[in-house]
Amino acid sequence: MHDSINVKGTELQNCSNEPLTGWFRDGCCNTDSRDRGSHTVCAILTEDFLKFAQSQGNDLITPAPQFGFPGLKEGDRWCVCAGTWQDAAEAGVACPVVLEATHEESLAVCDIEMLKRHAA
Repeated sequence: MHDSINVKGTELQNCSNEPLTGWFRDGCCNTDSRDRGSHTVCAILTEDFLKFAQSQGNDLITPAPQFGFPGLKEGDRWCVCAGTWQDAAEAGVACPVVLEATHEESLAVCDIEMLKRHAA
């Protein structure tokens, strides 16, 4: 696992325990080399973002109980893929992010200034 450091350079904070999020399902946006989607951005989901992600083939709305996935709704906090968040931001439908809970690895894909503009 990569060091638990956020985009501000401090200790990574919890994103969500309800629903339980994270690549490791530890509530944090921690990551490692196996996380090809880079689930590192702690997002506060909006309807527009969820619809955008779904239109890109990333359905976060529909429950998948066989994988322990509850399905998400507006207002939920979730570790989303850095690329999906950046694409949504460029399309004008970015959702707010929690910088203290967004892993520094997201900076390989996401623009820090854009993240800051959408800070919760």
